[in-house]
Amino acid sequence: MLTRKQHELLIFIDRHLAMTGYSPSFEEMKAALSLKSKSGIHRLITALEERGFLRRRAHRARALEVIRVPESRTQSGTPDLTVVPPDGVGFTPNVIRGNFAPNLPGAARAANDAAAVSLPLYGRIAAGQPIEALRDSGSTIEVPSAMLSGGEHYALEVSGDSMIDVGILDGDKVIIRRGDTAENGAIVVALVDENEVTLKRLRRRGNSIALEAANPRYETRIFGPDRVRVQGRLVGLVRTY
Repeated sequence: MLTRKQHELLIFIDRHLAMTGYSPSFEEMKAALSLKSKSGIHRLITALEERGFLRRRAHRARALEVIRVPESRTQSGTPDLTVVPPDGVGFTPNVIRGNFAPNLPGAARAANDAAAVSLPLYGRIAAGQPIEALRDSGSTIEVPSAMLSGGEHYALEVSGDSMIDVGILDGDKVIIRRGDTAENGAIVVALVDENEVTLKRLRRRGNSIALEAANPRYETRIFGPDRVRVQGRLVGLVRTY
């Protein structure tokens, strides 16, 4: 029998693995369970290992493997944890598989088409070094309408690997809600010096703006407030297999 926190952590890890292919970081697990320290996560993982629910792969970072889950994936009083931690802590995309409509038969395909929205696809955006975004009004991508909230949206294809630690991979299509503001810690499309566009996490540091990568190979870039303009905020991701 698992404790409530053990069960919550196990389900969170299992869902994260299913959506991204790799296990969450200790910071993401701490945020998801609203714990104050990583040592609490370490104790929960150790307990789950001892009970045969988890296994750690030796000599590999972020390499947890779920061996089994409880027969009932939801227990009374257990909240339904999402895989998206709070803004400013981390981002784990809820990946929607592309090309979801063509193989559906009859009525199922019609219902799916009705729930899909066509968005303009504006070229490739760098998730490594900034590049100019290429606006191609002739390209579009269909996404589930449930992915979108109010406002205008568009899509960009990711180029590079600087956001790989939050599950954004080269070739992914990111869904952006157009806007010129974003909260601290949000992942945004940022226009730098009016000619470079990049996908990074936004941090405000006094009178400066930092654009953070999610890959230790890339340095954080810091600019004056007049050099960076927010073009939109990341709200979703589509991956084609």
